[in-house]
Amino acid sequence: MTMEMKDSGSVVLTAYHPHSPARIPGMEQSFVQDIPSSRSPGSRKSLPRCRRINRMLSNESMPTSPPVFTRSNSQASVDSTSMEDFWCEVESIKESSEDGPEEATLLEFKPADEGELEAEWLQDVGLSTLISGAEEEDGQALLSTLTRTQAAAVQKRYNTYTQTLRKKNKHTVRDVRDIFGTNDSSPTFETVPVSPVPSNGIQLPGQKPVWKSVSSNSCLDCGLDKGSSSITEELSYEVSFSESITVLPKTREWTKSQRFKKEDSVLPKFIVRKSRFGLTEVGDLSPEDMKKIRYLSLIELTAFYDALGVELKRNRAERVRRRENGLFGVPLTVLLENDQKKVPGIKVPLIFQKLLLKLEETGLETEGILRVPGSASRVKNLHQELETKFYEDTFDWDQVRNNDAAGLLKMFIRELPSPLFTVEYLPAFITLVEKIPKIKLQLQALHLLIMLLPEANRDTAKAFLQFLKKVVANEGKNKMNLWNVSMIVAPNLFIYKGKRANQQEMQAAATTAHIVRLLIRYQDILWTVPSFLISQVRKMNEAAINNSKRQLMFDKGVRKLLRRKTMERERPERPEGAVTFPPYLQSDIPEGVIRVYAPLHSKVSMAIQLNSQTKAKDILARFHCENSRGLSQNVRSQIQSLHEVGGNIGQHCLDPDAYILDVYRANPQAEWVIKPKAS
Repeated sequence: MTMEMKDSGSVVLTAYHPHSPARIPGMEQSFVQDIPSSRSPGSRKSLPRCRRINRMLSNESMPTSPPVFTRSNSQASVDSTSMEDFWCEVESIKESSEDGPEEATLLEFKPADEGELEAEWLQDVGLSTLISGAEEEDGQALLSTLTRTQAAAVQKRYNTYTQTLRKKNKHTVRDVRDIFGTNDSSPTFETVPVSPVPSNGIQLPGQKPVWKSVSSNSCLDCGLDKGSSSITEELSYEVSFSESITVLPKTREWTKSQRFKKEDSVLPKFIVRKSRFGLTEVGDLSPEDMKKIRYLSLIELTAFYDALGVELKRNRAERVRRRENGLFGVPLTVLLENDQKKVPGIKVPLIFQKLLLKLEETGLETEGILRVPGSASRVKNLHQELETKFYEDTFDWDQVRNNDAAGLLKMFIRELPSPLFTVEYLPAFITLVEKIPKIKLQLQALHLLIMLLPEANRDTAKAFLQFLKKVVANEGKNKMNLWNVSMIVAPNLFIYKGKRANQQEMQAAATTAHIVRLLIRYQDILWTVPSFLISQVRKMNEAAINNSKRQLMFDKGVRKLLRRKTMERERPERPEGAVTFPPYLQSDIPEGVIRVYAPLHSKVSMAIQLNSQTKAKDILARFHCENSRGLSQNVRSQIQSLHEVGGNIGQHCLDPDAYILDVYRANPQAEWVIKPKAS
């Protein structure tokens, strides 16, 4: 298949959205002289043409004339033929968008005024109180939990914001020293001595952490070459990533160390340190606590980039138009709102789940799945039929061929009105590969970016990556290894058509494929909440509780009552209508003993004496033994988990390997409940 580039859509490696094509100044002459203007229907069959496009972008064509493009570091690190699938997928995307309807969702990018980015950043991290000047408890609680590098990141943005306001003479702003109690100088980041802190944020005297190794490779074999030795590195969640940076690479070393190869064997095998508190997945925390995790993740990501000397870039986009009904091109939140009327509590859109299920049932062993395109006309007809019949449950899934289902899956992702990884932080995804040299540091930055995603995006991305992991696991039959899958998926996630492309963005193909490769390979790590963030959430909640107690003590009615009782010199008695704390705040259970509640069991509660070796799974086993005869079949079929509720955490589904005495000491005011784990 050949393609005329004179009227082609411009390509920017930030996000893809359907949009009317636009010209790319300075590109059309260089492409047209090498590409015939005739068109043929079989885009995938013209592999030599895809190779020509790739050679043009890697400076290997037209040796007699000056090259139009210069290779980026990431593009130079892979050979041109290895990116062939990427550019063929780009071509297929362009054709499908041209054949599709003109209806589109547009994103208008607006330049930020001086100081606006800092103001938005402060709002996004939950510190709008610094802008408004109000004495809000949540903001104070957040500031009280920050590490040294995190506080420096906040201070730097607040300084820029206040300096801008003073220049504009808008209004008086608070001095940074009033907030942090320090002078206006920022700390240096050359060396940071760090002492590991338990994930509960409380140092237990004389206790050393016990580690258990958990390998991400135990869940995913990425097809390592026989005889090759994969590097093994350790990851720790106990200490802030930004605090762990002790040596900053010299500028001249970055280009050399950032090159990467396409072979899967070069990816290291990471071992996660599993402390006595176990590991916590994203869905194990309450929505309220996950909101705080997002605040802290953005602060930590900013501090992390600052420590590396890398600019954290963000897009500012304003949505102009979007669909409010249907399946394709509809915001994830709207889809979920509609789907939850049919299936309460659902976290991934039904249409997306059904497409994944169809491919998992029949398409995992199909050779070239995801790479080989389906029929454009069939996919278009199936798209229209799904829009009208899906919610009526009259759509015939047996008629859908595997390659057509894969085409519909990729179309769903591309046509989301906001990219799966959000418009705001797509530049940060690109930067983490282009500017951060080591894969371990890239993974830490990627980890924080995943924590930043809105819940709907994060859950949908997780479902998608789990499917891609299954595709890679069937490489022996479908001939799709990790790099193949990454090249095909990357354009659907990171190419945005709608504004003029520049040279650097056109050459980020290998960069985006590498990002997808990291997402697939290390997804089990990336969807685990770092324990140092949980520690900070606990401190935030404790600060909020203490603030509430202080407010209660100084309540006018309470002070009046205390004054009267003091004057009468009588023993205080509990007055009628006085405020009482919940049972977990006034428990008389002996030290080291917890009462566990199991509302779905026949024996609904049990007091359990803890010792240093008692794990969550031991308590679950004891309840199961005591209630094995009285359990209904429905309860038996559900996965039961021990939850920590209240105190300094909203709700926390505990790892079966968590040592409960350690968790109890971290949160002595908690209640303990056995119930099904949220799916």
